[in-house]
Amino acid sequence: MSKTILVTGGARSGKSGIAETKALSFGRPATYIATAEIRDEEMAARIAAHQARRGAEWRDHPAPFDLVGALGATDGTGPRLVDCLTLWLTNLMLSDRDWQAEGRALAAALPRQQSPVVIVTNEVGAGIVPENRLAREFRDAAGLLNQWVAAAADEVWLAVAGLPLQVK
Repeated sequence: MSKTILVTGGARSGKSGIAETKALSFGRPATYIATAEIRDEEMAARIAAHQARRGAEWRDHPAPFDLVGALGATDGTGPRLVDCLTLWLTNLMLSDRDWQAEGRALAAALPRQQSPVVIVTNEVGAGIVPENRLAREFRDAAGLLNQWVAAAADEVWLAVAGLPLQVK
């Protein structure tokens, strides 16, 4: 059963928990496609806390750059959760990779998936205009990437205060 679900929301809105529940509703075990890179002790602690909370019903698959490749490598193995799209975008932008080409490739790959995919992303455009160029470019890029993935998704959910609101 192929299905793509996008879960978006602000920081600490509950989007990861909502996405994990949705992914596991398709079966167990599920694959957690992690886009985060450990760059400091605080991020290492966040990742460890996420892994401990998830438990044994999850298999980890790191994919800080090649998200389309990770989806291809894990397709047919059960549900997958990508957490998160905005960290993936950060990795691409900081590495001077063509985020637009990779984002469009991701959106094109989603309808071809055989196993369900749940994707977490951040809604970053609801705040103030950032003070520096890189932050403004990131905000704009995240908005576009979210739109491309939302257009390819079967469902889109907005997390607000831990509550899921269906948008699409």
